[in-house]
Amino acid sequence: MYVPHLDPAVLPALPTRLPARPASWFEPTDVVVVGSGIAGLTAALHLREAGLHVTVVTKVNIDDGSTRWAQGGIAAVLDPLDTPAAHAQDTMVAGVGLCDAAAVDVLVREGPGRIRDLIRLGTTFDRNADGTLMLTREGGHHANRIVHAGGDATGAEVQRALHAAVRRDPWIRLIEHALVLDLLRDTNGRACGITLHVLGEGTEDGVGAILARAVVLATGGLGQIFAATTNPVVSTGDGVALALRAGAAVTDLEFVQFHPTSLYLPGNRTAQQPLVSEALRGEGAHLVDAEGKRFMVGKHELAELAPRDVVAKGIHRQMLADNTDHVYLDARHVSRLHERFPTITAYCLAAGVDPAHDLIPVAPAAHYASGGVRTDLDGRTSIPGLYACGEVACTGVHGANRLASNSLLEGLVFSRRIATDIVRDLPPLSEPELLADTSLPTHPEVEAPARAELQRAMTKGAGVLRSAETLEETAAAVRKAADVATSWEFHNLVTVASALAGAASARRETRGCHWREDFPEALDEWRGHIVPRLTEAGELTHTWESM
Repeated sequence: MYVPHLDPAVLPALPTRLPARPASWFEPTDVVVVGSGIAGLTAALHLREAGLHVTVVTKVNIDDGSTRWAQGGIAAVLDPLDTPAAHAQDTMVAGVGLCDAAAVDVLVREGPGRIRDLIRLGTTFDRNADGTLMLTREGGHHANRIVHAGGDATGAEVQRALHAAVRRDPWIRLIEHALVLDLLRDTNGRACGITLHVLGEGTEDGVGAILARAVVLATGGLGQIFAATTNPVVSTGDGVALALRAGAAVTDLEFVQFHPTSLYLPGNRTAQQPLVSEALRGEGAHLVDAEGKRFMVGKHELAELAPRDVVAKGIHRQMLADNTDHVYLDARHVSRLHERFPTITAYCLAAGVDPAHDLIPVAPAAHYASGGVRTDLDGRTSIPGLYACGEVACTGVHGANRLASNSLLEGLVFSRRIATDIVRDLPPLSEPELLADTSLPTHPEVEAPARAELQRAMTKGAGVLRSAETLEETAAAVRKAADVATSWEFHNLVTVASALAGAASARRETRGCHWREDFPEALDEWRGHIVPRLTEAGELTHTWESM
C-alpha cells in the first residue's frame, strides 16, 4: 500500500545524535532503566529480585513523572463476575481495530497478578467495609474493574509504594536530575548503555555514560509537544526521540489521546492542565453545554462514559457549535463528592469553582500517547538489548485509542515481562563505540518563544482535529523550530513533533484518537501501522505495515 506523506522539503532534517561533548565519566551496571514512573520502578524491582544490579536514571526527581498524577485507577479483572475476555473485548473496541490481540490477552490475564504484587509492596487501595477492594467504572468499560487509592489519588499512592521499595534496596542506584542523551551500541549493534547529562557537583557533573548489559526505556509520554496537556513538564518525548536517533522502529505516533476533561483555566492553556478524572463521570457526573443541557446522550450507547476519543470529539464538536473554548461537567448530584474526589475538589476550589455547587469548566487536553517505541510481547525493541515499557512503548495493547486505566496496568505487566526476558538471556558487558564531540552553543533566549510557538502549532494543527491543510501548517512550524533548536530537550520535541506530524498526514482516515476532518471515515484499507524511521542522513521516512 502506498502511504502518502508530507513533502520531504517540508519536514526538517533531524539529528541522528544530540550535540554533546564526549563522556567524561563512566559507570558500569547490569541494567540501566531510564525513567522512574510505574514502568521503570517496577522493572527495576523485578530485576533486583533476580539478583541483578540496576541503575535508574530519572530526569528530575524520582516522583516527577506522570505516574503520580494518575487519578482514576488501574483496570484489572478482580470481580468474580468479571472476566478477562470481557476486559479484552472492551480494550479491543476502544482500540478501533488496531490492537494486537496477543498483547491484549497478556495484559488482561496477567494484570490481576500484578495488582497483587503492588499490594504486597505496600500499596493501599481503597476497600469496602467488608475489606474487599472497592471497584469502580470508567469510560469504555462494561464492568466495575477499576481499583483506586485515596479516592482520586491512585498514581500518588502507587508511586509512594514503589519509591519506598526502591529506596530500601541498596543495590538499586538512583541518579536524579539526569537527562538521557543517546543510546550506546557495541560493534555488533547491540545496546550497551546510554550517554546522559547529570546536573550537580563533583564527578557526575556533565556528560557521562552508563555502561550496561541491557537498557530499558521507561521515559513516559510526549504531551509537552502540545500547548494544552495534562502531562508534567518532563514529558518531552525523550525516549521516543532517542529510539528514532538510534534507528529503532516506532509506530502509531499519530494516536495521541486527548483527555476529554481537563480543568479549563482561562488564560493558562500552556502549562500542565489539572485532570478531572473520568472516574467522576463513572460516578454519575454529566457533560453539559452552557445552558446546562447534556449533549453526549444519543451520541453513543455509553454517553459520557464512551471511549475517550468519542467523548473528546463530542466535546470538541460542541465547542465548535457554541463558539466557545470549554464545556461543563455537572457533578453537583454526585454523593460524597469531596470525600471521594479530594484531589479534583482541591484543583477546582483553587480555581474558584466549588464542584458541589458549581458546574466545572472542562476542555480536552493532550493526555496519553497510544503509540511509541515498538516492542514485542517481552518488551524487546528492534534493537537487540534495548527494551521499552510504559507510555514510551507501543506494545500493541492500545491500538488507535487507549481504554481508560489500562496505562498503569500496561506498565506493570510488561515491565515484569521485560525483567523475565533480560534474566533469561543477558550477555556480558561489552565495549561501546564511543561518540565524538558534537557540542554546540545553546541559545535559550531564542528557544523559549520558539518552543511555545511549536506547542501552539501542534495543538492547533495536529491536536484533536486535523486536516491536510492544518498538518502542512504544523509541519512548517516544526521546520521553523528545527532551525533554532540547539538544546537537547528542544531537539527531542522537534524530533517527536516531526514524526507525529508526518504520520498524521500519512493516515488519511479517522480512527480512534486520530481525527481527520478531510477523511472522516475509518477505512479497512488503513488497518495497519505507520512506522516512522530516521535514516543515517537524518531524513524521516514513514513506511506502512498491514495487520
